[in-house]
Amino acid sequence: APVPQVGTNLTDLWLPRKVTVRELGGCMGPIWPSYYSECSALLFVVDASNPTQVSSSCIQLLSVLSAAPLASVPVLVLFNKIDLPCYMSLVEMKSLFRMQDIMSCATQPITMLETSARDGTGLADVLQWLRTTLKDPC
Repeated sequence: APVPQVGTNLTDLWLPRKVTVRELGGCMGPIWPSYYSECSALLFVVDASNPTQVSSSCIQLLSVLSAAPLASVPVLVLFNKIDLPCYMSLVEMKSLFRMQDIMSCATQPITMLETSARDGTGLADVLQWLRTTLKDPC
């Protein structure tokens, strides 16, 4: 069974330039602000198969979106684990999170995608979003 991310991991991607991705588990929320100044884009991952975590995930997302250092940082909200039979659809998640209200108040651009880290669904779209978002200025 999948387990939540509880620590921190660093991964380098070539998109085509090198981009370092820092993964911080949800339980590390209290230290997230110490990384905001280094952030060029934000991927916020939500477990779409766990309805008991929706409210806390939404609160964490609102906290991130209201942080001054992230006011103009593009955000990609990933509703993950769509490969599980009990997952909530994008429409359900958008409704539960009240994403329309959040997006109308947010200062940063927000994109939403459904993904499955296990079977790879949506990951090509995530990479394309990163390439587009982090492209070198001309």
